[in-house]
Amino acid sequence: MNWISKFIKPKIKSLFEKRSSKTEENLWTTCGCKNLIYKEDMDANQKVCPKCGAHHKLTCKERFETFFDKKEFELIETPLPLDDPLNFEDKKKYSDRLKAARKLTGQDDAILIAKGKVQNIEMVVGAQDFRFIGGSFGAASGEAFIAGAQYAIENKIPYIFFSCSGGQRMMESSIALMQMSRTALAVNELKKKNIPFIVVITNPTTGGVTASWAMLGDIILAEKGSVCGFAGKRVIQDTVRETLPDEFQTAEYVRDHGFIDLVIERRYLNSTVGTLLNVLLKKTEAQAKQDSNVTVDKSLQAAS
Repeated sequence: MNWISKFIKPKIKSLFEKRSSKTEENLWTTCGCKNLIYKEDMDANQKVCPKCGAHHKLTCKERFETFFDKKEFELIETPLPLDDPLNFEDKKKYSDRLKAARKLTGQDDAILIAKGKVQNIEMVVGAQDFRFIGGSFGAASGEAFIAGAQYAIENKIPYIFFSCSGGQRMMESSIALMQMSRTALAVNELKKKNIPFIVVITNPTTGGVTASWAMLGDIILAEKGSVCGFAGKRVIQDTVRETLPDEFQTAEYVRDHGFIDLVIERRYLNSTVGTLLNVLLKKTEAQAKQDSNVTVDKSLQAAS
């Protein structure tokens, strides 16, 4: 065997094999149903498996594109507090985790806030990217959430939020836990101003996010099959020492037990939220008119 057949041919063959496998990887994706799905079909179906209907995770910008009318939206700049205030380090420095997450997602933190229209109704929308340290909620996420609420109040428009998180970011300790009360107070301000606040639970929504703002919506929707809970299923099962149902903590199970109003497929979110807001906004307008009439009547009585 000469050097051409021994060295050159194998090199050329391996080059084509690598290129072929890379192309194959780009063309196809997998699903929990173990089917191989053509990636273009998955993307065209808003990342919902055409075989089993499983709702795969979306990035924040993908979420906005699937939700807003004509895929048109504008990002709202939010405050970015100091990174790594505790100089936290476990197996890896927290600052290094932030750098890696930012490189992966192209975002400063797990949350993005955007404004746009749904069914021709102006609104502000927030979303979480699970790729950013599990969508965990820290100081920057809290600032972004509150900035979105403030924008909604100032412009008197609804606030919609898509949750996708493992909970509070423990690398920030009590600073992250503090965001639970801060976001709850922000939701309370929305309610005081009669600004509709709708939460859409996506897979997964757990921990401190579930224990705070995610369960405070005027209406709580959920994507089909989403996991929704506080502690994990195994932790609960080991604590109560009972076998839990297979569907435990699924959106459908939580809905049947009264914590979620409606479980819906992703493709119907735009129309459903638009319909709900039309009802809520008309109710708010009627309430405001009634309050105004009461104030006028009291003024006339005082004058007489």
